[in-house]
Amino acid sequence: MQVTVGRIGRPHGIRGDVIVGVRTDEPEARFAVGARLDTDPPGKGPLTVAAVRWQSGNLIVRFKGIKDRTAAGELGGIWLLIDAAALAPLDDPDEFRDHDLVGLTVRTTTGAIVGEVTDVLHHGQDLLAIKPGSAGPNSPGPGSAGADILVPFVKAIVTEVDVAGGAIVIDPPPGLLNPDEAQ
Repeated sequence: MQVTVGRIGRPHGIRGDVIVGVRTDEPEARFAVGARLDTDPPGKGPLTVAAVRWQSGNLIVRFKGIKDRTAAGELGGIWLLIDAAALAPLDDPDEFRDHDLVGLTVRTTTGAIVGEVTDVLHHGQDLLAIKPGSAGPNSPGPGSAGADILVPFVKAIVTEVDVAGGAIVIDPPPGLLNPDEAQ
């Protein structure tokens, strides 16, 4: 599985440097000189980091073979990826990477299937985006499928995460899964 670590923005200067929008907690490791990054679209890479520096809060990267501003400009918008197997294991058992959570089945503490995690959003509050509905005896039933359900990723609601078992257990307050139940 590939995970996104950055996105190439506009050129910086005339020597082939680009500004990279960082999408990783470990930019020093992911963008170290010599690091090889896959790309999306795949035909534009892989790219190898030749030089890197921080300037005014921006990550400035030069890739091998990119020698001028014109060549750097052609890289704009390319997503930079690494293989998830290259990531070191996390030290904290209550910490998860987004790609570990996507695809997990979500059920309530009573066993009712809520749906499947499709994304993890980071907008001030971490949220699990869950596609409702699923086959099975404990599913909410027909007509429950619809827009994604956003569930705050907090211990009070998300009571258990079992990545190996492929499941997340939630204890939703009234109205979270069905607005008609709000008090």
